[in-house]
Amino acid sequence: MSLGVGTGWSGPSAVQRDRAVLALVVFVVLFAQVLLYPGITDLVAALGRAPSLDAGTWFLGAEFAAFVLFAGLWGYLSDRTGRRTAFIVAGALGGALGYLSLAALGRGGDVPFVLLLVVRFAQGAFTIGALSLAMTMLMDLEGGHGKNMGAAGIAIGSGTALGAPLGGQLYEQGALVPLWVAGAGLLVAALLATRVADRAPSGNGRAVGLRDVLARLRATPELGFPYAFGFMDRLTAGFFALVGTVYFRETFGLDAGGAGLVLGLFFAPFALLQYPLGVVSDRVGRTLPIVVGSVCYGAVVVAVALAPTLALAAAAMVVLGVCGALVSPATMALVTDIAADDERGVAMGGFNVFGNLGFLAGFVVGSVVAGAAGYTAAFLTAGALEAGIVLLTLPAFLRLDVLGSGQRT
Repeated sequence: MSLGVGTGWSGPSAVQRDRAVLALVVFVVLFAQVLLYPGITDLVAALGRAPSLDAGTWFLGAEFAAFVLFAGLWGYLSDRTGRRTAFIVAGALGGALGYLSLAALGRGGDVPFVLLLVVRFAQGAFTIGALSLAMTMLMDLEGGHGKNMGAAGIAIGSGTALGAPLGGQLYEQGALVPLWVAGAGLLVAALLATRVADRAPSGNGRAVGLRDVLARLRATPELGFPYAFGFMDRLTAGFFALVGTVYFRETFGLDAGGAGLVLGLFFAPFALLQYPLGVVSDRVGRTLPIVVGSVCYGAVVVAVALAPTLALAAAAMVVLGVCGALVSPATMALVTDIAADDERGVAMGGFNVFGNLGFLAGFVVGSVVAGAAGYTAAFLTAGALEAGIVLLTLPAFLRLDVLGSGQRT
């Protein structure tokens, strides 16, 4: 039976195809990033430093410092020129070169750690362009902001869900293997990006947003809500990427592969529920998912630390993933609800700036508190910050008009 004209099936639309490809780009970027997390102490040891929280903090922090500094710049350049695809390809290629350079330098041995941090910073400066602008291109698509951000969310969740356990297994083959795989993954992302039609609004010729996300916040203070929530969500993610990984390995005697599997227990439900819960936020508004999800998320972070056995800690990680999936697509969709059409690149860049500041804070706060007062205190701090930000901003948040119906798409 032919599936040609007259059968009632015409295949996916151009928008559907581009949504899928852009989600794949986001997936590959996050997959490459998270490959490194489960054995981060093994990696810094292979690169010439003693395996410790401090060395891991510097290595992970260098990338996210670049994310903070360059996310807004990529968005600004995209909005000014009215182009996105070319910048995504350039960002993915530059990120691939950074990962592969780190692997080559580490293989050579006896390279100053500060030089490796410089390369890591450059890799992050390019990678954030691919990630942030792929997400911005999803914002440009028709079909509902919750649906489009749900696609971004499921790509993020799937990339991290597969990256954590696979990264742990790759570390068993060699400490530098995840770097080689990450570089190859970003080369694939660059190839995928060339297949997407560029729907960016025409360059408007105005200097919008280069004078920083703070200028954008002064003009549109409502963006402060998703930026603050994104900051705290990423803080807990950064906390688990470093402190959580070391905690599971030290407390329960896990190797890198085992730690990756435990992290995967969070990311699997986080990935699978992103899309449907993004659609739900289109129907019920953003308030309920963000408020309920954030408070529950903070409570479960604490529960992970209080779990006396690995089985209970693993179960708490699954619940944590469900709570994260409730919050993430609604928060990203809120950025889209608020931002003007021709300033989406800067708005999403600002969201990533605050999110990556959150990652940095998660590394630093978690490392400092764990070193000074122990892991339980560190988990308590992370959980209190996650739930506390929503409770403190709740009265003003409830007055935000765009949340009333969830229909502004």
